Amino acid sequence: MQKQTENIAIIAWGIALIATLGSLYFSEIRQFEPCLLCWYQRILMYPLVLILLIGIVSKDRHVFNYSIVFSSIGLAISIYHYTIQKITFLQGNALSCGEVSCTAQYINWGGFITIPFLAGTAFTLILILSIKGNRKMKQTT
Repeated sequence: MQKQTENIAIIAWGIALIATLGSLYFSEIRQFEPCLLCWYQRILMYPLVLILLIGIVSKDRHVFNYSIVFSSIGLAISIYHYTIQKITFLQGNALSCGEVSCTAQYINWGGFITIPFLAGTAFTLILILSIKGNRKMKQTT
């Protein structure tokens, strides 16, 4: 792994770490109980911290392939979660999420920034960086 692609992986790892710590802050310190879709997003974000770190340390040239898969699925869930929070028409048709409603908005900064929005932003950035890193890896081989 070249220095430039390693730097891309380090930035993606940093984003995954910040997103993980942010979700833990919301649930453990602010005491916001995660809904089912939040858990699915966590299931996809938390391993990215380890996957990217192991890829960086071991100089695994395939690390971006793994992070593309995780971040793509996580982004899809985040988009769905955000739309059922923000589009009234979809709220009535939202999947049942268990004890905590998936349409609940613990935060609503600026009228549009919710927890799924933050997760979606992190997944998007990681996906973009992973695609860029993957392309750079293919150029060097």
